[in-house]
Amino acid sequence: MAASIRGAVKVFCRLSPSLKFSLRQHQRLPVGVPVPGVILPPCRLYCEVDSLVDKDAAEATETLSRYKERPWEYLDSEEYTDRYGSGPVWAGYRRNHKGGIPPQKTRKTCIRGDKVSGNPCPICRDPNVMIHHQNVKLLQQFISPYTGEVYDPTRTGLLPFQIPYVDFTGEEYSNSHDAVGLTPFPASMTMGESWYTWYSEITPDEKEVAKVRKTYRAYLKR
Repeated sequence: MAASIRGAVKVFCRLSPSLKFSLRQHQRLPVGVPVPGVILPPCRLYCEVDSLVDKDAAEATETLSRYKERPWEYLDSEEYTDRYGSGPVWAGYRRNHKGGIPPQKTRKTCIRGDKVSGNPCPICRDPNVMIHHQNVKLLQQFISPYTGEVYDPTRTGLLPFQIPYVDFTGEEYSNSHDAVGLTPFPASMTMGESWYTWYSEITPDEKEVAKVRKTYRAYLKR
């Protein structure tokens, strides 16, 4: 019995330094150390980020392609209402500049290559806003309802080439088309006669001419 007690004391003496060391380490630990949670591997994180980016890019491409075919639908969408409200696209636009006097000329362009300048114009900053001759609601935002003239670019902030103007020189609107024939002359007219009588040569009355010359004789050149 005494031998067993002696052996237990020896074992306890040998283990006491390690127990004291672990006890000190436990006392040094700060209170409320959070237990590390589950850490996802880096490959999984990268896959999730890439999938989110691809999803956003796909949605943006789909939206852009939808409004590219029918740009006037963007002004009736909830996206436009959330972004601009009931005001025009240029309302509240402000271009950063040096000093207290704003520049009297707009930029030549807002996009150079793949780089977009700071504070782009109202048309360049939103890819869904497109100038089109059927997009009547957008064109009306740049025309004064009182004078019917286009607002000055210094007021709307548009670039010179973004001012709503559609060139129809490429389309043919004359009567030279094969489906449009020549207007026939009336039966009462002869060939070579003018359509209106006052277009032909008029011979004035000699008595009326003499009367006018007599009245303005002092003012006529000799």
